[in-house]
Amino acid sequence: MKELPNPTFALSPLVMPRGSLHRRDSSLDAANGAVPAVGEHRGIAVSWAKHQDEVRAAQRLRFDVFATEMGARLSTSVPGHDIDLFDDYCEHLLVRDTATQKVIGTYRVLTPVQAKRVGSTYSDTEFDLTRLRGLRSRMVELGRSCVHPDHRHGGVILALWGALTEFMLRNELDTMIGCASIPMLSNGVVSAQAAATIWHQLSATHLAPFEFHVQPRLALPVEAFDHSIYVEPPALIKGYLRLGAKILGAPAWDPDFNSADLPMLLRISDMSPRYRRHFRSRTPAGN
Repeated sequence: MKELPNPTFALSPLVMPRGSLHRRDSSLDAANGAVPAVGEHRGIAVSWAKHQDEVRAAQRLRFDVFATEMGARLSTSVPGHDIDLFDDYCEHLLVRDTATQKVIGTYRVLTPVQAKRVGSTYSDTEFDLTRLRGLRSRMVELGRSCVHPDHRHGGVILALWGALTEFMLRNELDTMIGCASIPMLSNGVVSAQAAATIWHQLSATHLAPFEFHVQPRLALPVEAFDHSIYVEPPALIKGYLRLGAKILGAPAWDPDFNSADLPMLLRISDMSPRYRRHFRSRTPAGN
C-alpha cells in the first residue's frame, strides 16, 4: 500500500508546518501513528485519506460523477479515475457508507503550504486571482467536490462541512476559495444560458466586495443571454451561499467539464452564525 507524500503523514508537532492536516492525538498508539476518523453520523463516516488507495477511491467516485454522469472529458493517467497534477499535493476528505465502506462523498483541500509547493491553485488556472494575494497565507482551496447520486442528501454535505470547519480551525486558517460548477450540457446541447442567468441573479445579492473581484481567463459571454427568467442555482452553490459565501466575479468556461465555474470565497468570520455554532460544537476541545 503506497503512502502519500507529506503532509498526509501523521507528522510530529515539532516539525509540522501550518497547513498540514494531522496533529498527533495523545490518545493514539504512538507505535502505529494512526490518525482517527473525523466522526460518524447516522450511517456515514468522515475521515481524511491516509494512503494512496484511499485517494484512488475518491478519484474513482469523481470519475463516475464527472465523466460518466456529467459527461466531462477527462485526461487521466489511470483509467476510470479523475486525476490531475494537484491531487498529490492535496488532502482528501472522504465520506463512507458505514454499511458498505464505499466512498460516497469527497472534497480535496489544497493548503497554503502545498499551494506554494505546486506553484498555484486549481482556481489560478481558471481565474486571475491577483486581488486575493493578501489572503493566500491563510487561504485553502476546496475542489473536486462530489457525492454519489444515491446519497445526495443534507447529511453527507453537513458531515463534509463539519470536517472542513474543524480542519480550518485546527490549522488556524480563515478563508476558503473554490470554483462552483454550473452544468452547461442540457439535452446534448452546450449552452451558457443557465450559467449567465444564475450569475446575474446572484451577483445582485451575493457579490463580494470589489477588492476581492477576480477575472476569468476564459470568460463566458454572459451579457449575450436573456436574464429575465429565473433559473434555480445548483444545490451546492445554494448551500455555499447559505453558509455565507460570496461570489468573486463572472464565471469562467471549463470546456473539459462542460461547465461554467463561479469563483466563490467563504471566510470563517462571514459564516452564517447558525452554521458556525453547529460546526464549532462538533469540533474537539482545544482545536
